[in-house]
Amino acid sequence: MLGALLFAALAHDVSVSLDASLRASTREIARAAERREQERALPGAGAIDAIDELRIPERELYLFDLSGRPLTPPTADTAIQSLARQAAAKGSSTRHWEAPHDLTLQVYAERFTTSGGKQYVAAASVNRDTIDDRYATLLELAGALGAFGLVLVASGGWLLAQKSVAPVEATMEQMRRFMADAAHELRTPVAVIRSRVDVTLERPRDAATYETTLAELRVEVERLATLVNDLFTLARADADGRPFAPTRVQLDEVVLEAVTTAGWIASRREIKLDVAEAEEAVINGDATLLRQLVLILLDNAIKFSHTGGTVAISVHSASDVATIEVEDEGVGIASADVPRAFDRFYRADSVRGATVGAGLGLAIAKWIADEHGAQITISPAAERGTHVTVRFPAVAIAQG
Repeated sequence: MLGALLFAALAHDVSVSLDASLRASTREIARAAERREQERALPGAGAIDAIDELRIPERELYLFDLSGRPLTPPTADTAIQSLARQAAAKGSSTRHWEAPHDLTLQVYAERFTTSGGKQYVAAASVNRDTIDDRYATLLELAGALGAFGLVLVASGGWLLAQKSVAPVEATMEQMRRFMADAAHELRTPVAVIRSRVDVTLERPRDAATYETTLAELRVEVERLATLVNDLFTLARADADGRPFAPTRVQLDEVVLEAVTTAGWIASRREIKLDVAEAEEAVINGDATLLRQLVLILLDNAIKFSHTGGTVAISVHSASDVATIEVEDEGVGIASADVPRAFDRFYRADSVRGATVGAGLGLAIAKWIADEHGAQITISPAAERGTHVTVRFPAVAIAQG
């Protein structure tokens, strides 16, 4: 369509230019005749001589009297003579037609009067076949460019489609992997609960046995409930289903509250929970989510620490950043596992089987950090264990 419109516009422009060129040619005839008559001071003959000497490329020039009789050249096609008579009567006339020898002519004729009072008709013709040949060449060029343009558009469209679909495919693949991992993680506690119930119901047992079985089932139910809650949290995060309305939060107080909550978990594992430093830090954030973030970091550190070890947490504040640091003396994390540490359901080989867990905690922590514009990093500690840092940038620091 673009090629067709371009061709039509160019054809119209060439046609207008051709008409203007023929008109200009007749005016040149008139000026030449005027100059020659003035030079010779002989009306009539000077005009004829002028046309004989005037040359315009690709144009046939004619001079007629008012009766349509050709003066120079001495002969002319009857159609051109008829056009000259029309111009003598009307002042100007134009037409194009099929001439002998398969020629397509376009002719313009115009009446003019010399300063000596003599009136003539000047005519100029052009062979449109040369113009039409150029049209054909232009049409072929437009077709070739159009085909090339279609190839470019098709290629570009394919590339853009691939780029556009790639994130969707990646998202779908992530969703499929998430669902598969979730089903796998849910299957384990369900299978354990079912097997324990089946074994218990095989025959009558005493009250102590039932009590022990129920206690074991409670552990699995709690594990299942935790997993479901984590899945629900991540699902809401993916769907932006949880409103985020930040307010002024005392970060150090949030950390101290989380330490108090995590203290009983640490005591059961005989792990010392140490607040190394708690500088006052006020940021804009969601206190509930921030508390959940700190609890996740502390829970991970406690779970992967050796009995009798220490988990240290600190809060630092500067003019443009507030930082939470958690460090343990546990099994640590290998450098190769660091890039995937925040992936959902990912558990490093070094900690796989060391403790229960679905591998969702750090994924949730990463989401909470992102919601607050914070950067969370994990790395091996200086001597042993793991070091996690959460940095809240200047834009998250509460003003005033």
